[in-house]
Amino acid sequence: MPAYEEDLSEFDRYDAQVLGLSIDTIPTIKAFAKSLGGISYPLLSDFWPHGHTALKYGVLRAEGFTERALFIVDKKGIIRYIDIHPIGDQPKNSVLFEELQKIEG
Repeated sequence: MPAYEEDLSEFDRYDAQVLGLSIDTIPTIKAFAKSLGGISYPLLSDFWPHGHTALKYGVLRAEGFTERALFIVDKKGIIRYIDIHPIGDQPKNSVLFEELQKIEG
């Protein structure tokens, strides 16, 4: 998440809004953001009903936690890019910028 924070100006260049979404509670999300030194983009809670959004996006596991996933949703609400990856992997932001450039045309 700090990598997205560092590149916010580049996301702005593509008129893209970065959002974080977690199935944790709001106090847990706030504590997590604080432990990272602060996150200025919105962090959203998908806690109740538990994982409803994650379920709709197909990334809620039967065990009750989510896959590590990135989505690019265009301004019409159409999912244009999905990357589901191991929790320890952090895809490079350059991949996201390439995808945003494709969407931008």
